[in-house]
Amino acid sequence: MIRDTSIASKLWITAVWVLTAFFVINVLATIAAVVLSSFGTRWLGTWIPEAFTIKWYASAWQEFQLSRVLLTTFQIVFTVVLLSGLLGVTAAYAMARRDFPGKRLVMLIFLLPLLVPPITFGIPLTTVLYKFDVGGTFWGVVLANLVPTVPFVILVMIPFIEQIDPKIEAAARVFGAGTFRLFIHVLLPMLIPGILASLLLVLVRTVGMFELTFFTAGPTTQTLVVALYYSVFAAGVRSVQSIDAMAVIYMVTTLIWLLIALRFVNPTQIVARTRQASH
Repeated sequence: MIRDTSIASKLWITAVWVLTAFFVINVLATIAAVVLSSFGTRWLGTWIPEAFTIKWYASAWQEFQLSRVLLTTFQIVFTVVLLSGLLGVTAAYAMARRDFPGKRLVMLIFLLPLLVPPITFGIPLTTVLYKFDVGGTFWGVVLANLVPTVPFVILVMIPFIEQIDPKIEAAARVFGAGTFRLFIHVLLPMLIPGILASLLLVLVRTVGMFELTFFTAGPTTQTLVVALYYSVFAAGVRSVQSIDAMAVIYMVTTLIWLLIALRFVNPTQIVARTRQASH
């Protein structure tokens, strides 16, 4: 009986590793195909392109106006990150430190944009924004992206704030610290790991947010992911290699931000640092 259990366990572990390897190989093969195509001159019926060139990147940069698109993407992303931090951390502090009637209902409302697919509330949200002449503008895209990112910051920050002993804040107030000084000199040093974690994840999420940005963006407010969509499906004939070059630029941009996020986002270390700071 013990031997049968051991064999079944080994077979299960082997199956998991085989499926994981199959998934990883498929992902890497897909990425490799896009990258090779973006550098290839012709690729028909062979394992690798006949020759390699970088002209498709120059073509994509000019054809899709990537300098403007990247600048717009940076502006929208960092505005969303800044406002999400200001609104989310403030709301998280209120939710963590205050008990009031309907608190669970309010928390559920905060969680809904994270649980519901963006396309389901994106269309009515876009209708409202265009009704108030905000749709298609920079601030329309920012407001639409704040709907899921602010609750995300709140959800991440509440556990960090709850781990801080309220007696620390009470002691600071006894010694004359006002609300602003209390936050800057007492709370902020202990909350920095959580704030960095939430904001860097918001950054990566906003870069990849397609539905809400697609619905609310105008011709001059497209982010990189929306511009990539238009490059594939918009009218006209475009070179496959230049579209692949744009996809590689998008992947590299997202990967850089994701690596920065992973540099700071380690749940075990963050919780440990917060506990040490609160004692």
